[in-house]
Amino acid sequence: MTSSVSLARPWLAHYEAGVPHEFTPSDTTLPAMLERAAARWPERTALEFLGARTTYRELLAQVQRFASALQSLGVQPGERVSIMLPNCPQFVVAFYGTLMAGAVAVNTSPLYTPHELQHQLQDSTSQTLVMLDAFFPRYQEIAADVDVRRVIVTGIQDALPFPKNILYPIKARKDGTWVNVRAGGTVHAFKPLLGRQAPRPAPVTLRAQDLALLQYTGGTTGVPKGAMLTHRNLVANSEQARLWMSDLREGQEVTLAAIPFFHVYGMTVAMNLSVLTGATIVLVPNARDIPMVLSQIQASKATLFPGVPTLYNAINNHPETPRFDLTSIRACISGSAPLMLETARRFREITNGANLVEGYGLTETSPVTHVNPIFGEQHEGSIGLPVPGVDALIMNAQDEPVGPGEVGELWVAGPQVMLGYWQKDEETARTMREAYGRRWLLTGDMAVMDEGGYFRIVDRKKELIIAGGFNIYPREVEEVLMTHPAVMEAAAVGLPDEYRGESVHAVLVLRPGQQVNEGDIMAHCRAQLSAYKVPRSVEFRAELPKTAVGKILRRQLAQEAREAREASRGARPA
Repeated sequence: MTSSVSLARPWLAHYEAGVPHEFTPSDTTLPAMLERAAARWPERTALEFLGARTTYRELLAQVQRFASALQSLGVQPGERVSIMLPNCPQFVVAFYGTLMAGAVAVNTSPLYTPHELQHQLQDSTSQTLVMLDAFFPRYQEIAADVDVRRVIVTGIQDALPFPKNILYPIKARKDGTWVNVRAGGTVHAFKPLLGRQAPRPAPVTLRAQDLALLQYTGGTTGVPKGAMLTHRNLVANSEQARLWMSDLREGQEVTLAAIPFFHVYGMTVAMNLSVLTGATIVLVPNARDIPMVLSQIQASKATLFPGVPTLYNAINNHPETPRFDLTSIRACISGSAPLMLETARRFREITNGANLVEGYGLTETSPVTHVNPIFGEQHEGSIGLPVPGVDALIMNAQDEPVGPGEVGELWVAGPQVMLGYWQKDEETARTMREAYGRRWLLTGDMAVMDEGGYFRIVDRKKELIIAGGFNIYPREVEEVLMTHPAVMEAAAVGLPDEYRGESVHAVLVLRPGQQVNEGDIMAHCRAQLSAYKVPRSVEFRAELPKTAVGKILRRQLAQEAREAREASRGARPA
C-alpha cells in the first residue's frame, strides 16, 4: 500500500445540517459521563421500570454504593466482573458501578446455557458474577468448574415499587418460576449488600484509554472471543450517535429500551447515549412481550426507540398494535441485521411518520460505524454514511482500495474501534491493519460504496447466520452437533426465515449403524445452546460436499437447502 491514496470522504457532502464533518472524542470515562448527567439533571428521571422511577441523582448514589460493594469484596482495578442481567435498573447500576471501581465489565447473555456461561467465565477469568436469581441454577451446574469467588444475586422484585415488590414473588411461586437463592459464603444478595456500603467508593484513577468492557463476539472467524473496548471507544460512539441525531433535545428525550443492554448495540444506543444526553430510559426486560413494549411506548410517550428489524416487524404484525398510540416516537435506528424495506414503510405508517433508518456496526466498533441520515437523504437498502470521525474503504483481495460501484471488503477506522481481542493476539493481527496513517478493522463484510458515499452491504460475513438480530456462528453450533454420539459430520447454515430473517439449518452425516431423528438432534442442541441458536430444521445426508482439501462447502449446502425448500413448496397442491 502507498500513503498517497486520498481518503476523499464523499459522504460528508450528504451530512445533515448540524452534523459536524470533524470529530474528536471527549477525553473522559463512562462513570464521569454519569456524574456529569447527575450534576446537570439531578431530579430528572433516569430509569423507569414497571412503575418504579429513579432520578439521575439516585442512580449515581446507587452506582457509587455498588462500586463500594465491589471494593469491600476485594475486587481490584482491572479485574473482570461478569454481568448476567436483563434490562432492569440493576444492570445499569452494576455496569457503571463496576467501571467506577476500576474493574472491567463483561456483558453476559441471560440466554446462555451452563455450557456457554462456563466458557465465557473461564475465557474472561471473571472472579465476580452479577446475576438474576432466576439464572442461578445454571451457574450452580458449572460452579465447580470456574474460578468465581463472588456471586451477587438480585431479583426483579428488588427494583419494583410497593406493593409490586411483595406481589411479584407470590406470582412467581404460583407460576413455578421462583428461584430461592440463599445468601452466604460466596453468594451475596444485591440489595442488602448495597445497604451496608459507604456512600462513596475509594477513589480510583481512571483514564479514557483504560479497558472498560469485554464484549464477546464470534468476530470474522466464528471463534468466541472478547472484543476489548475502552472508555474512549464507548464514550466516542455515544457522542457520535449524539451528533448524528442533530435534533436530539438534551434532558428531554425518552428512550424505550427493549433491545438488551448485554448486546453492544443496546448498551451504546439505548443506555450510554441516554446517559450522555440526560434521557429517561424506559426499561423493558423482555422485548418478546410485544404488548408490554406497546404499552410502555404509550404510557411513557417514548420519543426514541432503537431496535432490530424483528422487533419492528413484530410490532407491525401484532394484532394489538392498533389499540396503542405510538405517535410520540420521533426517531429509530435499526441495527444488528438488514432492515427490510416493507418493515420500515409499515412502521412509519403505524407511528405516523417516525424516522426509522438502517445503520451498521460491529461488536468490534462499539458498535456503530454507519447510519442513514435521520431526516436527510436516505437510500433504501443502504447502511448509510460513515458517522463523524469514521473513515471507510472498500478493498480488493490485494488490499488495494477500489472505486465507487466496485465490490470489496469493508474496512473501517475511527475512535470507536476496539483495542483487539482479549488474549488472542493472532486473531487481532488478522483483523486489524495499519494503513494510510490509521488503524483499520477488517470487517469481513463485502460492500460497495456509490458516488455519494452511501454504503451497501453485498454479503454479510460469508457464513454468519443472523437470526432476530443475534449473530450465530456456524462453528459453535457444529461443535455442539458433533458432541452427539450418532453424528459423524455436521454443518450449520442459514435459511431465510420470514420472521427472524434467518434460522439455523443443520446438515448431518450419521455414524454407520446409527439412527436418530430431527427431534433428537434439536433436544441435544437445546441442552447446550441458547434457543435462538438451536437448529429449526435438520437434514440427513450420506456425505457432505467438500473442497479438495476437505473443507465443508457450507454455501453449497445452504443453496441446495433453499432450492429443496422452494421445490417442496412449489409441489404443494394449490
